[in-house]
Amino acid sequence: MNEPATVEREFAYSKRDFERVCRMIRHRAGIALAPGKEDMVYGRLARRLRARGLGSFREYLDLLERSDEQEWQDFTNALTTNLTAFFREPHHFEALSQLLAQREQGPQREQGPGPRRGLRLWSAAASTGEEPYSLAMTVAEHYGRADAAVQILATDIDTQVLDSARSGIYTLERVANLSKERLRRFFQRGSGANQGYCRVVEELRRMVEFRPLNLLEQSWDVRGPFDAIFCRNVMIYFDKATQYRVLARLMPLLAPEGRFFAGHSESFFHATDLLLSCGRTIYRPVGGTA
Repeated sequence: MNEPATVEREFAYSKRDFERVCRMIRHRAGIALAPGKEDMVYGRLARRLRARGLGSFREYLDLLERSDEQEWQDFTNALTTNLTAFFREPHHFEALSQLLAQREQGPQREQGPGPRRGLRLWSAAASTGEEPYSLAMTVAEHYGRADAAVQILATDIDTQVLDSARSGIYTLERVANLSKERLRRFFQRGSGANQGYCRVVEELRRMVEFRPLNLLEQSWDVRGPFDAIFCRNVMIYFDKATQYRVLARLMPLLAPEGRFFAGHSESFFHATDLLLSCGRTIYRPVGGTA
């Protein structure tokens, strides 16, 4: 019987190193890495070892513990998963449009077309920008125009993806599933050196403010109330206790009639004292408006 082949690695990497990475990223970002993620961790952090001219993960992790904030940010960026798309889980954006219609029927409705003053939305895991720009498109379509008075806050722990999101530039493949009408109205197609790319129109970009934010930080520079908070496919990386702590801070930031949008794999049966289901992966704060 043949012996299994030994995997040769560029850098020395042990089970103890992996366990140490797990502890560090959990403390830093609340991410609970599964035991089977050893190869993923190696592949993503190997570039940091090359950049720092190191020969082993032990050296890198020792350096990290005495390093500056920038290396910690690079470490976090490397281990953050950023899977997103325009209008991902389309029923959420349909529900948002319905929420906007209901909001306009409220007692504080102002005269004239467009959203009532103070409309605020938060994309709490903005990644490369597809989600917050989808929110902006939903608002623009609902009111018939892009409205810079609407505040859309877009945050993420990964500073690299935020830089990409802020530019609003995407390959044509990334927008291929959008309708021709949305492409015509909300994107400018590149030419010459920019052929194969498109950019979100300026009116839409002005509606979104991008900021770095770690949901585990002691304090957030974020003030409510928000009409909707999209925090999708984030909680799956946290254990239940961490989920509860984050939710306990998010719910008070929602308006009484506000809605919390979660990912399709997330459920919060352990936090029914904080939020209640009112739709498919849509929640309202306990004590809020049904």
